[in-house]
Amino acid sequence: MIVRRTSAAAVAIMVTTLLLGVASAGASTASSGSSSGSSSGAGRAQPAPDGLPDFYAVPSKIPSKPGALIKSEKVKAPEIDGTVYRVMYVSESETGKPVPVTGIVVIPDGDAPRGGFPVLGIAHGTTGMADDCAPSLDPADSPETTNAVLQRGYAIAATDYQGLGTPGLHPYIAGKTAARNTVDNVRAARELADGDVGKDYVVWGHSQGGHTAMHADQLGPEYAPDLELHGVVAGAPPSQFNLIYDFLKTSDFRHYLLMAAGGLNEAYGDKAAPLDEVLTPEGIDLIPELEKGCSGDLQDQLTGVDFDTVTKADPFEVPAWKTILTAEDPQSFDTPSDVPLLIIHGGNDEQIPTASSAILSEHLCGIDQSLVRWVYPGTSHAGVIPPSLGDMLTWIDHRFADEPNPDQYAPTGQPDVEITRC
Repeated sequence: MIVRRTSAAAVAIMVTTLLLGVASAGASTASSGSSSGSSSGAGRAQPAPDGLPDFYAVPSKIPSKPGALIKSEKVKAPEIDGTVYRVMYVSESETGKPVPVTGIVVIPDGDAPRGGFPVLGIAHGTTGMADDCAPSLDPADSPETTNAVLQRGYAIAATDYQGLGTPGLHPYIAGKTAARNTVDNVRAARELADGDVGKDYVVWGHSQGGHTAMHADQLGPEYAPDLELHGVVAGAPPSQFNLIYDFLKTSDFRHYLLMAAGGLNEAYGDKAAPLDEVLTPEGIDLIPELEKGCSGDLQDQLTGVDFDTVTKADPFEVPAWKTILTAEDPQSFDTPSDVPLLIIHGGNDEQIPTASSAILSEHLCGIDQSLVRWVYPGTSHAGVIPPSLGDMLTWIDHRFADEPNPDQYAPTGQPDVEITRC
C-alpha cells in the first residue's frame, strides 16, 4: 500500500527524514536477536500487517523485560557509514504491559570507544497512526545527515513507537509511553551481537518527538537505571494543551485532535479515557479511519469536517480527560530533572506556537530545571531543523563530554538566535 504524505505530514517527520537517511530494506539479511527476561504474551503469533514485510510479524511469545531484543535484520544501505538494523524489541505500555515495538538502529563503522558507542535515541514527529506510517519501513533519504551523526561516533536508535507496525492503535501523544519506547530501543541496541553499544545516551525529538523527549527527560533515569541519560533535545515540544486545543480546532491541523482522542483512549482504556464523553457518535465512527492512512491523508479526509459535529465537549471540562491531559502536559511537571535540557523552536512555527515553549521554559526555570532554549527567528515548524542541526550536535557533544550545564555555547546556525538559559 502506498501512503501519500502531504507537506503538512512531512513537516512533522523532518527529524526522522534528516537523521535516518537509509535506503529501504530491499533484500534484507535476517539475524536472530537475543532476548532476556521471562516470556509473556503466550497467545497466537501475530502476522505482519497487510502490506508490511514479514519482519513485522510478532512471535506468539515475547520476553517480558523492557528493552529485550525480539529480533533484528540488517538493512542494505551502502551510502551509510555504518550498519543499519531493523529491530523489534519489548517496551512497556501505559498500563505496564510488555508490548512489541519496532525501530531502527544504526551502528557507526570502525571501532567503538571504551565502553561502547554512545547513542542518539530519536523520537520521531507525527507520521500518523496506521501501520504503514512506521518510519522503519522507509527510513528516509538523507544519508549525509545520518553520516554526520555517525562520524561523531554516535550510534542511532530510532523508535517507531508502540502501534506503528505492531498490533494495536498507536497511542498518539501518550508521552510517557513514547518515552519508554524511545529508551527501550537504546536498550535493545545494546543487545545486538555485533553492535558494541554503550550505556550513555541522549534523546532527541521534534514535535510529537519533542513531547516524547520532555517525558524522557523526566522518567529516563528512573525507568532505565541501567543506562545513563546525558541530555535531552526537545524541538517544538507541545505543551499548554488547553491553549493548543483551542488553536488546533480552527487550524489546518485539527486532525491532530482526533488522533489525540483515539491515541489516549488506546493508551489509558475506555474507563479512564471514555471517548463517548468527548466525541459524538459521528466522531467515534471516525476513529477506525486513524489506522487507514498517514497524517497527510487524514488531514485531507477531515478538511471538510465540521468539528462541532464530531466533538461532544471540551475535554478540559471533562474530569477524566482533564486528568489525563494534565498528566501528559509538560507544563504540569512540578519536579526538576537532573538531566540537561535543550528546547529548540522556530520563530514562525505554524503548528506549535513559539510562545508556548516560552511559557514552558519560564515554568521549568521556576521549578529549578536547568535548561537552554534556542529560538531561530523566521523559521517554521520543520524549517528550524536545518539551521539548528549543527548547533544541536555540538550541544550533544558537550553533554557526552560532561561539560558544565547550562551550556554557554552560542548557536551559529543563524546569526540572530534568541537564547534563554536557567
